[in-house]
Amino acid sequence: MKKIEPYKDINEAITSLDNGGRFYNILTKADDGVISKAELGKIAGLFSNKQTMILFLELAISRLEEGAKKQLISNLTDDLKSMYVEYAAQVLLPSEANDKGSLSKNTIITGIPKKIASKSDFNGFIMVPIVAGKVTTFTMIPIIDTYDVYEIVEEESSETFIIAHAKGSHKLPEKRIQVAGVLKELKSKKDEKSGIKKYLEAVYYLD
Repeated sequence: MKKIEPYKDINEAITSLDNGGRFYNILTKADDGVISKAELGKIAGLFSNKQTMILFLELAISRLEEGAKKQLISNLTDDLKSMYVEYAAQVLLPSEANDKGSLSKNTIITGIPKKIASKSDFNGFIMVPIVAGKVTTFTMIPIIDTYDVYEIVEEESSETFIIAHAKGSHKLPEKRIQVAGVLKELKSKKDEKSGIKKYLEAVYYLD
């Protein structure tokens, strides 16, 4: 889990993003007025995960004025603009995420996270692949074995939604924040016939 510090103005954003990429990106140049995938990957600390790159970019420019945001988007290469449209995040409240959220999409949810401390407090499961030779099967394991699990609470209604991030990464503060990641399916052995339940596999947050 990584905290994002949004850019304060358009000049700061362009200086940071128009960075020339890594030393082996010989086709990209710093300060040329064009922001490429390689340059975005460098500042985000990513190599090939397009979906996460776009999520980083959305959060990083989220506090810019709309005009400044449009100006920055216009500086993206054509392929990066296409990625920006393809992986645009759905912005949801905790009360909306189960019914309105689309699985596998970037998602931003606002609320107050409260950590679930033990397995006895929560019985959600996730599907994990097991590879044996050329055969891949799936098994269900408790989500709390793999992730730190939280309920994110909607202030106005007190409704909650499950969010989770890799164990050992940054703990979420118990205050109003935006949490961003990918929406995934949550299984339940006790109630397998009910509708699809979801959780947010969180990657980033910002105050």
